[in-house]
Order: sequence, then C-alpha cells, then structure tokens
Amino acid sequence: MRDAYHEELDSIGDGLVEMARLVGSAIGRATTALLDADLKIAESVIAADEKVDDLQRDLENRAIDLLARQQPVATDLRIVVTSLRMSADLERSGDLARHVAKLARLRFPVSAVPRDLHSTLLEMGQLAQRLMAKAAEVIISKDVDAALQLEADDDRMDELHRALFQHLLDDRWQHGIETAVDVTLVGRYYERFADHAVSVAKRVVYLVTGEHADELTPATVIGDDTAV
Repeated sequence: MRDAYHEELDSIGDGLVEMARLVGSAIGRATTALLDADLKIAESVIAADEKVDDLQRDLENRAIDLLARQQPVATDLRIVVTSLRMSADLERSGDLARHVAKLARLRFPVSAVPRDLHSTLLEMGQLAQRLMAKAAEVIISKDVDAALQLEADDDRMDELHRALFQHLLDDRWQHGIETAVDVTLVGRYYERFADHAVSVAKRVVYLVTGEHADELTPATVIGDDTAV
C-alpha cells in the first residue's frame, strides 16, 4: 500500500517536470513567433497552453485526492502542498508564453518588436527558456545549491528588462506609443516568466530542507533524498 502511495507522489513530481518542460518550450517558440512574425508558431503556442492547463488540473486533483485518502504528515505533506504551489507557478508561466504568442498574432504580419530591440528580446526569450530548463532539472535532482543559484541567474533578466526601459525612455525612440506599449508588456512577460522559474526552484529548496530559500545561501545546505 505504501509503495503505491509513494508511486503516486513520484507521479506528481513527474507531472511537474512535464509542465516545466512544456512551458520552457512554449516561451522559446513564442519568442520565435514574436521576432519572426510567424503566425503558425504563435497559434501553436496558444493552442498548446491547454495541455499545460490540463496537466495542472490533473495534478491538483491527484494531490487533493492524496490529501484526502492518505492524510500525509511531515515531509510527505510538505511534498504535496509544495507541489500544488509549483504547479500554479508553472501554469502561470504557460499563460505568459501564451501572452507573448498572442502579441505576435496581434501584430502579424509584422513583428511587434522593432529591429533594434530584436537582440535584447531574443536574449530574454533564450534566458527564460534556460531558467525554466534549470527549474525542471532542480525538480528532478533536488539539488539545493542549484536551486539557490537560479536567483543569481535571474539577475541577467532584470538587467535586460531595465535595458528595454532605457530604450523606451531614450529621446531617439521613433517607434510610436503602440510599439512602446507592446515592448513594455512583452518585457514584463519575460521578467515574470523568469520569476516563476525562480519561484519553482525556491519551492524545491523548501520541499527538501523545510526552510525558505531566502534564509539559505548556496553551498551551505546538503539536501536529503526527498522525492516529489
């Protein structure tokens, strides 16, 4: 009976990893759609978000069922509750990728992003995808130091986000108000996506250690063998 119970816990972890990989792929493809004004890719990202939503609902239902049937305590309870919170972060990440794709669709057949900002937005999209890939690996490995490192990795996203605003506030901006609004929104989408990846990693830290990530620093904690 307990083996089946722990298999159910493991399956929740597997669902989180799948969600993280799906939303990571989505933000990468949404970036391509945005910069290349690719309507087909944009539509595929928008449609694929439904699978992320389905996975999140399924994970929630399984977690709630475990809470009702098994009444877990201590570490197992922490796993279930933390997994629910991570699934919410991942679902919101999928929504943000969809928002990027919707902007690409809205401005088709031209790119919503001026050519002089393509390199900045490309780097933001690639970084968002890498951060989520790292979050997926952290869910698998339960590596506390790697999880804590994600927040430092996110510093580059904050720098890029600030760089966008510097372009918008520059007296030489000639792309109009509508494009300025588009750039402001899309920059926020990437910045929030990265924040959710960091949040997932922080929740893994709490899952493993029972302590909040803000109270720890890399290389100061040895994780246990807790499995999601």
